[in-house]
Order: sequence, then structure tokens, then C-alpha cells
Amino acid sequence: MTPAELAQLHAACFTTPRPWSQGEFDDLLKTSGVFLLSQPGGFLLGRVIADEAELLTLAVAPEQRRKGIARALAAAFHITVKSRGAQTAFLEVAAENAAARALYLAAGWTESGRRKAYYHAPDGHRSDAIIMVLSVDGANG
Repeated sequence: MTPAELAQLHAACFTTPRPWSQGEFDDLLKTSGVFLLSQPGGFLLGRVIADEAELLTLAVAPEQRRKGIARALAAAFHITVKSRGAQTAFLEVAAENAAARALYLAAGWTESGRRKAYYHAPDGHRSDAIIMVLSVDGANG
């Protein structure tokens, strides 16, 4: 997927946190340690630095949801970061995003913290970010 395609899909999936621009995706994809996993209808962007990984974003087109795409991308993330030497992975997810939180919990992630009023919605609402952690060697992925 091109940065333009990534930005278009991201915009179809997110308002909080705000969608990322084509330029932001272009810059991220040029950053050392960043990788893209994609399949029709969805993508995941992650990075590995030393023995730590971060799941930066996961997006599945609204009309493609509930077909196992996010679950497959999460499993591929686990395999990818393990092969790159990561021992621990982190992510942040909006507290109101129950579907994403359930996906990550089912994939072996655990909640480890909360950032109060971290995300800003277009309507001015602020929502917490849940910090989640995954032990790469001990995960279900």
C-alpha cells in the first residue's frame, strides 16, 4: 500500500485519534525499524527498536470488519516482532474503542496503564488512552 492509500484507509477508520496524513505515513515508512503489514481491507504499522516493539496503528476498512483481518494482522505483528528480536511490545488504544481492546486482549495483550484525556476528538471531547503490553515470548500470537 502506498502512503496515500494508507492515509485514505486510516481516515475512513479514525476520528479519535485523528487520522494520519499521507506525509506522516511517508515519513514513518522511511524510519528505521518501521514495518508495514497489509492485506486486502486492512493494514498494521509497527516498529521494533532494540528488544521493544510498538504497534503504531491498525486499520480495517469499515465494510471489511468482522472478517478476521485485524486478528490476522495482530498475529502477523507478533510473528514479525519476534523474528526481529523484540521481547516486549506496547500500544495505545482509545479507552472507548471496545472492539480494539477486545481484539488485543484476545491476542495476549494486557492493560498496563492509562493516559488521561490523551486523545482529542473533533467535537472537543477528550478520551483516555489505554496502554497495553505484550510479552512476545509468552503471547498467544
